[in-house]
Amino acid sequence: MRILFVAAVIATCLSVPAFAADDSAAMRATANGFYGVYQTFHPSDGVPDGQGRARYQPFVSPALDALLTQAGDAEERYAKANKDSPPLIEGDLFSSLFEGATGVIIGACSGDGHSGRCAANLTHAEPGAKPTSWTDAVELVNTQGGWRVNDVVYGGAWDFGNKGKLSDTLKQVIGFQ
Repeated sequence: MRILFVAAVIATCLSVPAFAADDSAAMRATANGFYGVYQTFHPSDGVPDGQGRARYQPFVSPALDALLTQAGDAEERYAKANKDSPPLIEGDLFSSLFEGATGVIIGACSGDGHSGRCAANLTHAEPGAKPTSWTDAVELVNTQGGWRVNDVVYGGAWDFGNKGKLSDTLKQVIGFQ
């Protein structure tokens, strides 16, 4: 009996790294899918409309999808009430840089099976100008449908740009009166 117990413990311990590797690959695939959609919107500008959100939906968590929908609704209400005003969010919402990223490479991913994080190495390049590079972090959550992007942590170090988290920016828009 004791031998079977020890064998079961050893087998469990040996299988854990395989699950972690599978999770890392799945997280990376989701982050790549998310940024694949993102790059079709270049330049990205503000909260995506309903069609844009539908394209992101396979890659975002239900919570992030709900925040994007609520922020889109808030933008519509604001635009109706303030005909001559710019939108509440201008520029790229999904990265630190107002102009957005022209290149994305997903770096290392790690997690615990329920939540995870991937490094997103981003670059903005304009012809004839020196490229700007930075790293944002993509936070993921493991849902019934698999890994989904739950938030973006802005990592740009310049004075002007998105700071904090995507979810905080969306909540500010939703709460704007």
